[in-house]
Amino acid sequence: MYSFKLPDLGEGIVESEIAEWYVKPGDLVEEDQHIADVMTDKAVVEVTAPVSGRVLAVACDAGEVLAVGSELIRFETDGDQPEQQATGSQDEAAGKAAVETANKDTADTDAAPTKALLPEKASAAQGSPVTASAPNPATNVAAFTGKVLASPSVRQRARDEDIDLASVPGSGPAGRVSHKDLDTFVAAGGALVARSAFSGKQARTSATEVKVKGLRRVIAQKMLQAKRNIPHYSYVEEVDVTNLEELRAHLNANREEGQPKLTLLPFIAQALVKILPRFPHCNAHFDDENSLLTQHDAVNVGIATMTDTGLMVPVVKHCESLDVWQTAVEVARVSQAARDSKAKPEELSGSTITITSLGAIGGIATTPIINAPETAIIGVNKLQERPVVKDGVIVVRKMMNLSSSFDHRIVDGYDGAQLVQALKQLLENPGAIFV
Repeated sequence: MYSFKLPDLGEGIVESEIAEWYVKPGDLVEEDQHIADVMTDKAVVEVTAPVSGRVLAVACDAGEVLAVGSELIRFETDGDQPEQQATGSQDEAAGKAAVETANKDTADTDAAPTKALLPEKASAAQGSPVTASAPNPATNVAAFTGKVLASPSVRQRARDEDIDLASVPGSGPAGRVSHKDLDTFVAAGGALVARSAFSGKQARTSATEVKVKGLRRVIAQKMLQAKRNIPHYSYVEEVDVTNLEELRAHLNANREEGQPKLTLLPFIAQALVKILPRFPHCNAHFDDENSLLTQHDAVNVGIATMTDTGLMVPVVKHCESLDVWQTAVEVARVSQAARDSKAKPEELSGSTITITSLGAIGGIATTPIINAPETAIIGVNKLQERPVVKDGVIVVRKMMNLSSSFDHRIVDGYDGAQLVQALKQLLENPGAIFV
């Protein structure tokens, strides 16, 4: 038997959430096979099998949090069949205990967590070795508890397609229903049967409790901590980006093969490179426990990025060493890596100031929350053409608001306003960014 512990996935990480299992008790796996996704507060990490063998037990259901160093998964390897024969009755007892634990859990509709491993059932009466086809008592938790185990995304899809999850056979740990199970159910015609019961309009009286977990749980904790500990103040200013848009259109129309299409973000990042030396306390980290402000020379710009699993902030490192084209390449690269859940931990940490943009969606102002331990965040809002007075004449210009927030413990209102005004001057006169 081989017991694999949850590995240390980075400095300062003491626990991780099991985001998804790709194996279940009874499965045969090869060494280095992808067995699970583990989520830290920095990234999603793929965990691979350290040995070849058969899965005897997994530590918990997807969505639960384990401490680093605790048992993650147990394998049967070559040469330990006798041991498994001897312990078969213990495994069966543990499996029953897992089901009993699930029966007691009536509060969580998204998972039936167990703190013991969930082993595959063995035949204790005959003392026979465990086989790959042996049933797993933990896979029938739903039958005992009356609950269906599924992730929030699976539940949402089932609601959208009018599918009763209770009628969908689950193949995951403890009978958990996956998207693949839904696909199989729909392919078999089950969705048509399920929809027939909802042919007429009905009053919606049910409610679904969704456990906050994974990246959403991490985001909730960080936002609460930032809002609770940092006295925010926000400053909004309008910017005439007509000239910047003309320059951007010209550069995009004449870009060389292989060069990316420029958005506003690379220009804002490069403008920050120009002005932050005048405002070093806005390109800084504040350790409130030790009353220590670390002002950085490097401009590492966090790019707030919406992904399928929630908000992430990949980082473009050392913007001071990049030109606008190189900045655009890095913005696109790290943002896409975050959306694909392939960003490395070092690409999701180390930012010194953050840019957040909701302009593509709309909205004329926001009050962004600071990405602690930073002291400033710059928010980009909707760009729109509207009439303005310029030199005593009403003209149509392309206008955009910048909504910025600052840590008032470190950045006074005057300083924050001065930074935004300096940024405005560069964006309205974009040629100065390159001088």
